[in-house]
Amino acid sequence: MSDQNKIDETQTIPLDKVRNIGIIAHIDAGKTTTTERILFYTGKTYKIGDIDAGTTQMDWMEQEKERGITIMSAATTTFWRGHRINIIDTPGHVDFTAEVERSLRVLDGGITVLDAEEGVQSQSETVWRQADKYSVPRLCFINKMDKIGADFMATVKDIQEKFGVKTALMSLPIGAESSFKGIVLVLEEKALIWQGDETGAKYDEVPIPEAMKAEVKTIRSQLVGQIAETDEKLTEKYLNSQEISLAELKKALRSATINYKLVPVYAGSSLRNKGVQPLLDGVVDYLPSPIDIPPVAGYNSETEGQETRPPEKSAPFSGLAFKVQTDPHVGRLVYVRVYSGTLKSGSYCLNSTRNKQERVGRLLLMHANKREEIRESFAGEIVAVVGLKNTTTGDTLCEPKNKIIFEGISFTEPVIALAIEPKTKADQEKLGYALGRLTEEDPTFKLKVNHETGQTIISGMGELHLEIIVDRLKREFRVEADTGQPQVAYKETIKTIAKAEGKYIRQTGGRGQYGHCFLRVEPKERGEGFEFKSEIVGASIPREYIPAVEKGVKEAMDNGVIAGYQLVDMQVALYDGSYHEVDSSEIAFKIAGSIALQAAVKQADPILLEPIMKIEVTAPEEFMGDIIGDLSSKRAQILGSKNRNRTVIITALVPLAEMSRYATVLRSMTQGRASFYMEPSHYDEVPNNITTEIINKNKPQSEGKVNK
Repeated sequence: MSDQNKIDETQTIPLDKVRNIGIIAHIDAGKTTTTERILFYTGKTYKIGDIDAGTTQMDWMEQEKERGITIMSAATTTFWRGHRINIIDTPGHVDFTAEVERSLRVLDGGITVLDAEEGVQSQSETVWRQADKYSVPRLCFINKMDKIGADFMATVKDIQEKFGVKTALMSLPIGAESSFKGIVLVLEEKALIWQGDETGAKYDEVPIPEAMKAEVKTIRSQLVGQIAETDEKLTEKYLNSQEISLAELKKALRSATINYKLVPVYAGSSLRNKGVQPLLDGVVDYLPSPIDIPPVAGYNSETEGQETRPPEKSAPFSGLAFKVQTDPHVGRLVYVRVYSGTLKSGSYCLNSTRNKQERVGRLLLMHANKREEIRESFAGEIVAVVGLKNTTTGDTLCEPKNKIIFEGISFTEPVIALAIEPKTKADQEKLGYALGRLTEEDPTFKLKVNHETGQTIISGMGELHLEIIVDRLKREFRVEADTGQPQVAYKETIKTIAKAEGKYIRQTGGRGQYGHCFLRVEPKERGEGFEFKSEIVGASIPREYIPAVEKGVKEAMDNGVIAGYQLVDMQVALYDGSYHEVDSSEIAFKIAGSIALQAAVKQADPILLEPIMKIEVTAPEEFMGDIIGDLSSKRAQILGSKNRNRTVIITALVPLAEMSRYATVLRSMTQGRASFYMEPSHYDEVPNNITTEIINKNKPQSEGKVNK
């Protein structure tokens, strides 16, 4: 590691020279390749990592090296032009979208990497929306300018139309495809040519090619006008035809980028080692530092009001846990973004989300899976903490005397499930422990036990997601498991309001059991989740038994009523009941709550919900009719199509249940010349005839028999 990459614990680098950024994109756009070049050119590594050779720094998991894809977000720290850059490289595959979500929640800026031939793809739009959700300013890097079919201006138009943003063209490619050799820096009015040095570390600064001078002049004039529009003083200068200095333009563009008025766009080819250094300059020049973004806001439970925490070392400590990871050497690691104050190893802090005290063991700066121990971490930094026992993703950490709770992190619901069991009975306990650890790490990986059959059911975002989970069980936890066929993760809900009574009375020779309650169920909007409320007035049910009723309701909802799938999006109100002074107990009221819930749901017009996927199919134009016809037969809603580079891109919404073996179907339909991308869109009601088929299936087999 070079001297400039050694961490100085006294934090001599001021906060305005810190950048917390994420690299986000569609799968195969070149995120990890771009990150590897950034690490090389900043002196963090001495050799360029190669995905095909499995030698990348950031893709360190065995599964990542074997498959050539990023599965888990990886963090590192490097330096450029006296600035400290904390980088998180995220996955592009939709099955691992949780890694993107939690990373963007704690980042200040981002680089969106795009394929110059493909343009803005579906997952690019998804990650862009995720970044919008957390107000993360971005740069765009149009990568793969050396690729056949690369079209810089078509991709710029795509960015403008699909992202709905104004672009600021910072660089223009010199040549394209095999003739791509460098870029023109538009504001600086100079050209950079990479030749001779295979690593791309050195380049020549040359005059703008004669054939491009007129184009560059036009685009620079447009760019100056765009920047001037965002700043009152520059607008006046521009309208009065006064000269605007390069420093003034950069300062105004920085403000415009941070305030989402403009998105700087760069060109290059990470694989061919061209155009990455100007992108790094863009990170330093235009993306925000922790002090450029508004102070983080949270809720103070003691004052019952909103508070902000400034990114200052002297402020009370506060931070957000955004990732949990099991490390084979140090155990449980919790990644924390420090928003204010200082976090010290050996200190105590409060998990205000769960109201539990935590002891901070060791503090580690991570470079992918390598660790560097430090004594303290300051506002604006990202650190991994050893020793936090009760903290999980989305929890707030703070000083006990200065309480605050930040907004957590929301994740997409799983769409696919399968049954799992250990190959040997001896591994039963190990399997339970391993699955527990993995659910802790991954908020989109869910685990439940079917109480009727005893089957363990795991669910996730797609077949690849669950395949990786099973592989990790074997490699990391040494647990061999048998799995069933992947099944669609249906949900249940209700359409009308209903009331029902639940009574559980057992009288034996001694003390009996008595629980009695009345529940009302009401539907909620899709995605609003579950809400339980008590409307008990007086002493019809003692207060200490109300949580038992709620527990019974939740357990009944987990196992469904009509087909064994989880009930969602409903409000349950406990409005009356009775108790027995001697025989009533928590278990009796729990059972009564479960009975009442099942009875009420059966009267409330219960329905099944199915996951609907957004699909994008790219194929030669001649296959368009066959593809649309096939999708229509699968209950798809065709959203539209567009042409690009002699191919057609068809977008549709289609039920996941209809997409089994679609890769094989599409391959045979198009002679292997088409590809598709699919991501979860929403849940919708299953048609009546299909609902009947699903209900008539044997419930215990609904998640698939286990394959031995």
